[in-house]
Amino acid sequence: MTPRAENKRTNVSDSFAVPESLAEWERLIEAHANDSGVGLAIIDAHFRYLAVNQTLADMNGVPAEAHLGKTVREVLGDFAELVEPQFKRVFATGQPILNVETSFMLPNRTEPGHWIEHFVPIRDAGGKVTQVGGLVVEITEQKKLEESLQSVSEKLKAEKRRGQVATEVGRLLAEKWDVRQVFPKVSAYLRRVLRQEYAALSLHDEKSGQLVRQAIDFPLGKGPGLEISAPHDPGGRALQQRTPLIFSKDEMKALDSKVTKHFLTEGLQSLCCVPLIRPKGPLGVLVLGSTRADAFNTDDLTLLNQVAAQLAIALENARIAREIEQLKSRLGQEKRYLEGQVPSRLHVEGIVGDSPALTNLLDQVAVVAESDATVLLLGETGTGKGLIARAIHAASKRKDKSFITLNCAAIPTGLLESELFGHEKGAFTGAVRQKVGRLELADRGTLFLDEVGEISSELQPKLLRVLQDHEFERLGGNRTIKVDLRLIAATNRDLIRSVAEKEFRSDLFYRLNVFPIRVPALRERREDIPVLVRYFVRKFAARMDRVIESIPTETMDALMNWNWSGNVRELENFIERSVILTEGTALRAPLAELKAESPGVESSLENTEREHIIRVLRESGGMIAGPKGAARRLGVKRTTLQSKMKRLGITRKDYSGLASE
Repeated sequence: MTPRAENKRTNVSDSFAVPESLAEWERLIEAHANDSGVGLAIIDAHFRYLAVNQTLADMNGVPAEAHLGKTVREVLGDFAELVEPQFKRVFATGQPILNVETSFMLPNRTEPGHWIEHFVPIRDAGGKVTQVGGLVVEITEQKKLEESLQSVSEKLKAEKRRGQVATEVGRLLAEKWDVRQVFPKVSAYLRRVLRQEYAALSLHDEKSGQLVRQAIDFPLGKGPGLEISAPHDPGGRALQQRTPLIFSKDEMKALDSKVTKHFLTEGLQSLCCVPLIRPKGPLGVLVLGSTRADAFNTDDLTLLNQVAAQLAIALENARIAREIEQLKSRLGQEKRYLEGQVPSRLHVEGIVGDSPALTNLLDQVAVVAESDATVLLLGETGTGKGLIARAIHAASKRKDKSFITLNCAAIPTGLLESELFGHEKGAFTGAVRQKVGRLELADRGTLFLDEVGEISSELQPKLLRVLQDHEFERLGGNRTIKVDLRLIAATNRDLIRSVAEKEFRSDLFYRLNVFPIRVPALRERREDIPVLVRYFVRKFAARMDRVIESIPTETMDALMNWNWSGNVRELENFIERSVILTEGTALRAPLAELKAESPGVESSLENTEREHIIRVLRESGGMIAGPKGAARRLGVKRTTLQSKMKRLGITRKDYSGLASE
């Protein structure tokens, strides 16, 4: 043995400095013959064992003496395929191979083991590699501990994510009690941890005993599905047993119900149904579905039970709130009957004044609000028809439901049908996704169609069908959608003349004209102008952080004498401009715009108004609509400005050479 071979060491661990000479390897094996932590072996060029310690023999499950003279493959079987290439490489290169981690099921083991192995060349006196020393450290228990810790860590992370989801759902439901409205967001939160494709909330109907679907989140669904399910369906079973139930694909098939057949047709392979229970009894059921088999397990039920409890509390709170409001209303009504007074006047935000014309209007609003009758609001632009429509809704039994508005003149004719009825994906070019129309959004609430006289003749019979049958189909769809809504319509057109001129269907007009209410023009209630002026001054002064203490007499006289063809909206916009211009405590109004001297000089008033509109049109480059258009600068609707231009005889030649609208 040369000094070079004797002194050279390869550090493979903190415990061993492994030599490369055969003699030192033999001494190392003898010294660690019974070491319980380290297995040692010497292999010749034919991969035969020359020496092993007892630890390695125990690892391999073969007596130490039975190793000697046998090949690695004879002792280890298939495990040899993992170590023979390492021996070959050491013999070929003369370089050690360290820290090789292996995992294998040895014949004497019942589960895979894990090892760290080192392969070190052993040289003869001439420096030639004639044997290879193997050092094996078993790390099976360490691996188990690591895997256990990893499993615990993953479980803790999953529990943390579930806890965050439960917190977010609770916060969401605390902010809004309308479960139907927020349910898609609840489903989105759950999808972060459960990855379900289907989610629905159904409530128990005490009379029929059935479950009625209230909300659904199924973006990939091919059809609307069944809105009513029976007690023997998956959700009904969970509600009857008052415990969460998980269904596999085979279990769904075995139920043989319409609901499960629909789920299977949609590709769902597993369901989880969680009942919503409150002290008074069952409320409904939360149903989740997945296209993956075995998507839900008992670990998910802790979170789902929490979410179901939060949904149940939100539903119960909403019911209690409705009952309290109904009780307050009934008690108030009874009190008024006892006092012999049933006031007909309503307080309507933005409707200010005490004139006979306004009083009569509000009396009609109070009468019709309690019914579900269709209302037709008639009157000039700017008289406040939109405010009156909101007042009718607010005083009706539908006040807790949606109030949906649609200005029929503000939307191009080609898009109005889609806005009103909605459309299916692919119904026309550009329809990249399904759209829910205003009719459907107004279900159980009120739909306000402003400027209904602008609806095209092609669309009128479709609207008539909704009023008659309370049903329609989306554009490009074939599924009939039923709606329960109240319709309030408004127009500044003479619909009777439109009917006579065949521009408006008579049958639709009579359907709309069930309870007509005429909203008076501002010039018909001039005594309300001072009250309105003070109301708007306070409103805009507060908004702009101004202090305005007085209104000059000449200003109020001018406002009283002006024609106000734009009605209350025109007055409001004029007061807003006046507040902007005011620098002191007295209102500074641009009276140059109001040249009126007396109520009898309407022609001069119209001339002033005409000149003012022409000037603004010129300043805006002839643009009427848009953010820089004359309508926006004048503070009126596009249709209002066009109506004024027509009435005042303003034509394009008055601002000729300018850009078109």
